[in-house]
Amino acid sequence: MEIARVAAAVDRQFDTLLQVPDDPRRELYEAMRHAAIGGGKRLRPLLVMATSRLFNVDESCAIRAATAVEALHVYSLIHDDLPCMDDDDLRRGKPTTHVAFGEATAVLAGDALHALAFGLLADERTHSDPFVRAEMTACLAKAAGPAGMAGGQMMDLVAENSTFDLPTVTRLQQLKTGALITACVEIGAILGKVTSEGRTSLRGYAHDLGLAFQIADDILDVEGDEEKAGKALHKDAKAGKETFLSLMGLERAREQAQMLVDQAKSHLNGYGGEADVLRAIAEYTIARDR
Repeated sequence: MEIARVAAAVDRQFDTLLQVPDDPRRELYEAMRHAAIGGGKRLRPLLVMATSRLFNVDESCAIRAATAVEALHVYSLIHDDLPCMDDDDLRRGKPTTHVAFGEATAVLAGDALHALAFGLLADERTHSDPFVRAEMTACLAKAAGPAGMAGGQMMDLVAENSTFDLPTVTRLQQLKTGALITACVEIGAILGKVTSEGRTSLRGYAHDLGLAFQIADDILDVEGDEEKAGKALHKDAKAGKETFLSLMGLERAREQAQMLVDQAKSHLNGYGGEADVLRAIAEYTIARDR
């Protein structure tokens, strides 16, 4: 299965990049490896790889960019799990980084993975064209900042003491989850030197995919198996947060997720069999159990 192949390739990249030094930084590297290697769906790297394949990008370049995106994603998970944020003890079926290594080391591990992400994109081994490297870096920075994940996380913190309506919850998730998913698809196309105008249909695909992904997450938070999920469930309801599920109800949420998946795939109508992995990712989004 392609997702398993990409996951193994990303783990190999992290294993090479995060060799543990024999000096006082040892625990930092061990914490980074703990968070980055093993477990996780690796959906975001798969999106980078599948999109880059549409444009015949060299796989050795694409996997470096895919690892950069995953490094940023893992940084966000480490920080989201901290006691000052979501205060989670379990991630990807193992203790969260701050539980295993302490809060200070966890913060540094997240910071270091954040830096690693941009270092990878800026490295000429990822792409020989400096303009491509600069555009990928800018794309990921936007997805990570206040107009992306950080902004969405802030809205999520505010949600604990607010009553959000459906448009506000949609905006929250477009930033917190959707921005990085869109960046994955954009980066795959940027690697292929596709212009911004030429990426319009792919952005439409990523937009719908991101919302479907989050609706499926909300459903799993209520109906899922914690052992399969590898993390604590039912937290949104306990925190009193509004979700797609609480606002739409289970059946309507399922219908909306399927509609979004169908819509996402329709954005790929201009592509042939080379986009089949992207179509399969859309279906997987709502069929997964974790």
